Amino acid sequence: MLHKEVQDFIINYKADTSKLAFAGSPFAKIKVQELIQQIESRRKIEKKLPFWFEKATIIYPPKLNLEQTSSEATAKYKASLVNGNSMADLTGGFGIDTFYFSERFDTVIHYELNKELSEIAAHNFSVLERNNIVCKSEDGMEGFSEEKLNFIYVDPSRRHNSKGKVFFLTDCEPNVVENLGKLRDHCDTLMIKTSPMLDVSAGIDELGAPSQLHIVALDNEVKELLWIFENKKDSSTTVFTVNLGNENSESFSFQLNSEGNTHYGLPQQYLYEPNAAIMKSGAFHLLSEAYGLTKLHINSHLYTSENPKSFPGRRFKIEKCIPYTKQEMKSGSLPKKANITIRNFPESVSTIREKWKIKDGGYDYLFFTTINNNKKVVIYCSKL
Repeated sequence: MLHKEVQDFIINYKADTSKLAFAGSPFAKIKVQELIQQIESRRKIEKKLPFWFEKATIIYPPKLNLEQTSSEATAKYKASLVNGNSMADLTGGFGIDTFYFSERFDTVIHYELNKELSEIAAHNFSVLERNNIVCKSEDGMEGFSEEKLNFIYVDPSRRHNSKGKVFFLTDCEPNVVENLGKLRDHCDTLMIKTSPMLDVSAGIDELGAPSQLHIVALDNEVKELLWIFENKKDSSTTVFTVNLGNENSESFSFQLNSEGNTHYGLPQQYLYEPNAAIMKSGAFHLLSEAYGLTKLHINSHLYTSENPKSFPGRRFKIEKCIPYTKQEMKSGSLPKKANITIRNFPESVSTIREKWKIKDGGYDYLFFTTINNNKKVVIYCSKL
């Protein structure tokens, strides 16, 4: 598989892999299924793992393993939060997180129970000249207990034996809830990655309050929750929300259970929509005070101001605010093509599009929402 002519074939094959399956492998010692796995898996990671995509002689596991791995952007963010002499990744998988952690620690142990996946990771680390990583094909929950580490990272599998998705940590593998005391006893800092589907309150009920909780979004889609437990006396939790982007990243932090001084009012000149990480955090009452904004309604989670402000989310210039009545909607004051968002509104986007014949796309933005006087309105905006 590592021979130059085979690697060149994998990299340069552009056709549908079904044609390759029909034609068969051009290499006597390589099965066509093995070639297809490499071609399809490499294609799958082009945007998610661009650094790896550009490297020759990388070996790829089946696509399912790649679906479950971190992106480069989120892996780099995790690694930026910690450093030290020794750490262990107890659920190493394909090894993206391990690779970036190895830039921050002198010695790194990559545990992976799947022998084939462990061998693939070890090969790739060698190709990438990451010599401070030791790969062990064994159960990380058993192996780590032999020594005290600066840092332990664990990413419980979010799939049950029945292959259905689960939303409680006690249903994940390994069971970090059951082993939390053991994990914390063997390291200074513990980081647990959980699904973005996990409810924050439910996570705290299962794990207890962490020192830090990081809600990480990529291009405005929440990808993971990072629970960091440190062996210190301070029992307060700092929540960090971050929305990673190609050019700029947005961040906002607060103390868990903080109460903000929220101001309510009607739409002014500018409209603000929090990014997905903030929406997940539920910190709606803190934004008004933090950014000098007025909230449109207690349940709408949209904000307004007379002058433009910096804000961790989308910003818009309000062109007009239209009462949601049949007369106004038929008056011709709305565009025939627009991007539609609903916030605290009784109708779905699809219903609105069909009902008022508004096509998707274009440069105009319509927010169907409820404002502070409990009136339903359409806020017609242009994006800043």
